[in-house]
This record gives sequence, C-alpha cells and structure tokens, in this order.
Amino acid sequence: MLDKSVPFIPFTMFRPSNAPSLPEIQLPEGYQIVFYQLGDEKDWCRIETAVLEFDTEKDAADYFKKSFTPFQNELKKRMLFVENPLGEKVATFTAWWTKDDYPRLHWLGVIPEEQRKGLAKALAIRVTQILHENYPDQDLYLNTQTWSHHAVKLYKNLNYQIFQDQNYQKILDILTIAE
Repeated sequence: MLDKSVPFIPFTMFRPSNAPSLPEIQLPEGYQIVFYQLGDEKDWCRIETAVLEFDTEKDAADYFKKSFTPFQNELKKRMLFVENPLGEKVATFTAWWTKDDYPRLHWLGVIPEEQRKGLAKALAIRVTQILHENYPDQDLYLNTQTWSHHAVKLYKNLNYQIFQDQNYQKILDILTIAE
C-alpha cells in the first residue's frame, strides 16, 4: 500500500541483465499464480484501488481500458494474479514494456488483508523471469515512487538498483527514514 506520509518523488529502477539468479518462488499453502483471463480486469481494478493507486475502481477501469484492453493477447501472457485458497484474486503484477519497447515491471498490487505473506515477492520474481525470457540480455526497468518504499525494498533485494539522477540522494534519505 502506498505510504503517503513521506514526500513523493517518482524514480526509475533497473535490474542489470547479468544480475545474480533469482530466488525460488514461494507462496503460502493454497495460493497460486495465474495468468490474466478475459474478465479479470475487474479484479485488477479492485486490487489497484485497494492499494490507493486509484481513487475509484472506475478510474482504474478507465486506465485499464486505455492502456491494457488493446493488448488482450499480450495480457494473457504477461499479467499475473495471485489467487488465495478461496480462488479470489488478491494480488497482481504485469510484465510489460515501455513506449520504447524496453522490458518493464508494471503495476504491483496486493490487497491490504493479504500483505506480508510473500505474495509481492513471488510476483516480482515471476514477472522478472518472464521479462528475462522475453528480453534476454536486456536490463529490466520499473517506475516507482518513494510512497512505495516497501516495494522498493523488495526490488532492491531482487537486485534492482535506483537510477542515479538529481534526486538520488533525496530518494535515499526518504527511503532510509521510511524504513
């Protein structure tokens, strides 16, 4: 969930193509990772709104329709969900691309009631694997912000690095305080 109590600074992270191997995916018993199927956009909207990425599910649906709906075939190979033991989709992450066709991790979200169970880590590992398979020998990218400091810590543990720009020291200071 976003932590809006810290200053907001957007930034980019990358994982070098020659980064160390990823750990094994581990999920709690009864949980599983599944790919997007037609109709799952409602779950994506619910999850992303629950983590405060959108004010309303309608706003999320408008974004989904504009950004993802034109790519239905790609969604089936790139958008992931975690289902809990009841079959409910409770987390999502997407192996996407940038406008310049660089591999991009996109829209990580885990509903608050399911956080701190390793679901985000499992999704981040699987999305990273998918991107490395589709873009061999390329660095991977993601856009994030200081409000997502929990996710940033996860990404760093998977060998993602913060791009050093004019805000680099401010970002590090905020992330250190947020921990």
